[in-house]
Amino acid sequence: MIPTLEWTNEGVRFLDQTKLPLEETYLLATTPQQVATIITTMVVRGAPAIGVSAAMGLALAAKSATENSAADFAPSFAASCALLAATRPTAVNLFWAIDRMQRVFAELLASGSSMAAVRARLEAEACAMYDEDIAACRAMGAFGADLMPDEGTVLTHCNAGALATCGYGTALGVIRGAVERGKRIHVFADETRPFLQGARLTAWELMADGIPTTVLCDNMAGTLMRQGKIQAVVVGADRIAANGDVANKIGTYTVAVLAREHGIPFYVAAPWSTIDPATATGDAIPIEERAAVEVTHHGGKQLTPHGVGIRNPAFDVTPARYVTAIITERGVLQAPYLSSIAAGALAAQ
Repeated sequence: MIPTLEWTNEGVRFLDQTKLPLEETYLLATTPQQVATIITTMVVRGAPAIGVSAAMGLALAAKSATENSAADFAPSFAASCALLAATRPTAVNLFWAIDRMQRVFAELLASGSSMAAVRARLEAEACAMYDEDIAACRAMGAFGADLMPDEGTVLTHCNAGALATCGYGTALGVIRGAVERGKRIHVFADETRPFLQGARLTAWELMADGIPTTVLCDNMAGTLMRQGKIQAVVVGADRIAANGDVANKIGTYTVAVLAREHGIPFYVAAPWSTIDPATATGDAIPIEERAAVEVTHHGGKQLTPHGVGIRNPAFDVTPARYVTAIITERGVLQAPYLSSIAAGALAAQ
């Protein structure tokens, strides 16, 4: 298991993903402010990992608090929630995790709990989310393994692996599940510009697992599909609307359209917490626009002319009609997603 993040007695320990694949270093966060910076700068990234990171940030807020009761701590807790909620607008897991921690704190507040009780309960809830995320990824891997070819090449975009979760991964969890069953999978990893999560992160963790991997420039996928060299596509998600529209790393929509053109199944793997029933369609999903420097510079070297216009949306939305199936820890959802998502939510109640 790659230690993406970990709760320790000293604080939350994060693998610095901005330094991969050449340097494996860790950062320790002891305050919610430090966790917010770590999320914003993409030291940690991936919707499930962001959600758990925020939960642990709120547990750190309680751990470092000087107040004596939940009532006294309430204003600081609310401020920490607002700080963490402002870090990444697209990943719905972030808001799901904060909301869950807020519900726990509300119970503690209503009971007049001491800060000792608040610290213990918030830490336990954050750590429970961590364990649940790993279990969900393993369940997704088991369900999704059935959909992978017995032998062939699977394309993935960005990084939806152990590094994007608390362990095992969503899209890469599906690939891991298939490999563990003896399926002979070779992975094509889109480099995923401009932050290169595929080239840096997906390739690094799959090679660590001994899974054959080839990095592609983002504009190569169509040609390889046309040549019959890709048998399936599996990606993760940062938010899934109630109708099955999927927000994922920029470039995913292009891959989905290419897959449809060439008759290749396009799968999305994500935990149920990534599904946002309050968002009717993908048109309502907020898309984060990141700093221009991620496009204009690489490795400290400027690549573009001074003063040129830059767009850097971090995500795009793939309409549900291009999605062959959505793989969750509760099973595989099929179109029409409006009804299958609603049925899955109802069954869990």
